[in-house]
Amino acid sequence: MLDDRLRPKIDLLIDPIARRVAAAGVTANTVTVAGLVLGLAAAASIAAQAYLAGLALVLASRLFDGLDGAVARVKGKTDFGGYLDIVLDFAFYGAIPLGFVLADPQANAIPGAVLIFSFYVNGASFLAFAIMAEKNDLASREKSAKSFFFSTGLAEATETLAVFVLACLVPEWFPALAYLFAAICFYTALSRIVMTGRLLG
Repeated sequence: MLDDRLRPKIDLLIDPIARRVAAAGVTANTVTVAGLVLGLAAAASIAAQAYLAGLALVLASRLFDGLDGAVARVKGKTDFGGYLDIVLDFAFYGAIPLGFVLADPQANAIPGAVLIFSFYVNGASFLAFAIMAEKNDLASREKSAKSFFFSTGLAEATETLAVFVLACLVPEWFPALAYLFAAICFYTALSRIVMTGRLLG
């Protein structure tokens, strides 16, 4: 919901860094992979109950996630780069709740499983719509810096990051946050299904 509003402001900060990174010969795909490595390190830190270290690594990972696209705009976007970005993003989004589950299985296992399930459903609705949008030439009507059609929703990257940050700051809130955000993800998926039915049904 907030991604489109925040992206131009973030790009203003990231673009100068991206130009330096690109000039140093670093590829966007390298930045993407580095972002996942940081994300997995964040999940491992959370699993070890080092929540503030996990928070710092989560934020660093998402910085790299924004930086890879900016580097791609400098060096030239590729279809594989877009593919790699979305696959590794989903790996990150699954890893962080798993970290909380491993940190405290008794309290977090069921909420974490529900949250990951909601990510799975929401992600499927998002990716399936992107395929249908491409097939029906909807992507050509949408001006976007992304590699494929991004349908917006109530639960996007900004909101997900906010939930992860809150959970790292107050770990005992994770079960409530997980259930609440899972409900938002399910609502987002449902609204996307309804929208797709109206567009393509």
